[in-house]
Amino acid sequence: MGWLALFALMLLAFAAMLRLGVPRTLASFLGAALMLGAAGYALQGRPGLAGAPVRTATKAVDIDPSPNELRLDMFGRYTTSATYYTAGTAFQRMGDQRTAVNLYLGAINAQPNDAGLWTALGDAYVLHDRNTVSPPARLAFDQAIRLAPTHPGPPFFLGLAYVRAGQFREGARWWRRAYALSPEQAPYRAFIGQRLALVDMLLASPAGRDAP
Repeated sequence: MGWLALFALMLLAFAAMLRLGVPRTLASFLGAALMLGAAGYALQGRPGLAGAPVRTATKAVDIDPSPNELRLDMFGRYTTSATYYTAGTAFQRMGDQRTAVNLYLGAINAQPNDAGLWTALGDAYVLHDRNTVSPPARLAFDQAIRLAPTHPGPPFFLGLAYVRAGQFREGARWWRRAYALSPEQAPYRAFIGQRLALVDMLLASPAGRDAP
C-alpha cells in the first residue's frame, strides 16, 4: 500500500502541474523533489511495519500546525493550490524558507489571481525574514486582500504575522476583521475568536498595556 500511495501522489502532483501550466524550471524542480522523496522511500521506507505514532525530535522552525490546517480549511483542501501549501509547509519545517518563497512565486506566476497563494507567499516571506512583516510580505498580503476583500484568510494570516513579530495590537486589529468576515457556520470562526480573545486578554493585562 505504501508504494501505491506514493505513485498515486506523484501522478496527482504531475497532473496538477500539467493543468496549471507550471513553467518548465519550476516543473523540473518539483519533479526532482518528488523523485528525491521516492528515492528516500526506496532506501529507508518499510511499508510492512505496523503504524505507530512518532514524535518529532527537532524542527527547524517553530510553526504552530493549526494555522496550516486553517489555511486548507479557508482556501480549500482539494484544490491545485493545496498541493503548494503542503509542499511549502514541508520546506518551512525543514528550515528552507527561501525555497518555500520561490515555490509560491512560481505558483503565483501560474495563478496570479489566487488570493490563497498570495497569502501563503506573505506568510512565507514573514518566516524567511525571521518573523518580520517586511515590505515584500506586506505587499503579498495586501495583494491577497485586494483580490479577496471579503475573505477572512488574508487578514487572519496578516494578523498572525504581526503577532509573531510581537506587534500584538496590530495583529488583534486584523484578527477582528478576519473574525467579522468569517461566516457564522464556518468551523474556523471559533478558532479565530479564541486567538483574538487571548491577544485581547494579553493587551488588557498590566504586562500588555505597553505592548506595541
